[in-house]
Parts: sequence; C-alpha cells; structure tokens
Amino acid sequence: PTTNIRYDVKDAGVVRIVIHNVLGQRVRTLVSGYREVGSHSAIWDGRNDRGGCVTSGVYLCRMIAGGRAHVRRMMLVK
Repeated sequence: PTTNIRYDVKDAGVVRIVIHNVLGQRVRTLVSGYREVGSHSAIWDGRNDRGGCVTSGVYLCRMIAGGRAHVRRMMLVK
C-alpha cells in the first residue's frame, strides 16, 4: 500500500514531514529539507525508517514548515 501526500509550500524554507504512530513514536521521515514555493508530494509506502513494513492501523502525518505544524490522521489498511 502506498499513499501520495500532497502539500503546498507558501514560503520557501525547510519542510519536514514525519509519520507517527498513535503513541506519538516516529515511524518514518518522508521529507526533511529545503523546498521552494509551490505544490509538492511525498509517497509513503507503509514502511518505517528501517525499511520494515508497519502494521495496519491509524497513523499521524505531521508537516512542519514556516514555524507552523499541521497534523492529519491516516488509516493504513493492508
């Protein structure tokens, strides 16, 4: 299973997108670096940072950019 996470950057700068489990533990860092203004996307393939598959369940996608944080809930179903 894969998910395409689309996001817009309003001010160029460092963007960080991290997937967490419901316990708040970091599962995977998808984006960590400078991004220009515009639309971007990141793909999560249901794997953790070590390359292992994660279990089905609820995950949180947290985006930090320009001093703001946005969190979205996702459901991974296999």
